[in-house]
Amino acid sequence: MDIERNDYLRQLILRKDNGMIKIITGIRRCGKSFLLFHIFKK
Repeated sequence: MDIERNDYLRQLILRKDNGMIKIITGIRRCGKSFLLFHIFKK
């Protein structure tokens, strides 16, 4: 089961190269690593 996180993913991609460090927080097994792998895969 995949949960669509298009808005959050789009915001991360837009701010990817601005030189700032991004911190993605959340409870266990909420998809933090999945978002990062999705960005790097593209």
